[in-house]
Amino acid sequence: MVVYVFCTNIIYYDYYYLKIMDELEEIKKRKLEQLKKQYMNGGKNMEGNLPNTPLEITDADVEDNIKKYETIVIDCWAPWCGPCRMVHPIIEELAKEMQGKIVFGKLNVDENPMTSAKHQIMSIPTLLIFKNGTLVDRLVGAMPKEMLKQQLEKY
Repeated sequence: MVVYVFCTNIIYYDYYYLKIMDELEEIKKRKLEQLKKQYMNGGKNMEGNLPNTPLEITDADVEDNIKKYETIVIDCWAPWCGPCRMVHPIIEELAKEMQGKIVFGKLNVDENPMTSAKHQIMSIPTLLIFKNGTLVDRLVGAMPKEMLKQQLEKY
């Protein structure tokens, strides 16, 4: 009789042990997904809260930003460039108007030569348009706000 109770207790213990291990595995998977989302958002909970001002982008963080945002437009500019200064307020306005759809960034080509060389920036201003981490388009030269907005709305 004692053997029977002992065996029943072992089976009972094994059943609950396996059930608890399955629950722990499920919790672990959920937590890893949560951490992955948090990491991809730069450590912030930004679901639906994309920036409404252009990000300052450098050689060091350009790849992270390209991967982080579904659609990002990087304005390659220089402080001495007249057309770049004309485009600057347009980019500021579009960042506010298109918040939630497109993230805008500004890359100073004088201070970030590696990215400029990698993407073969020969004229400025140049807007590099990335979708899901891939360069999908490039717009060269200054253009009016409405024309630029029309070009970007397809992304």
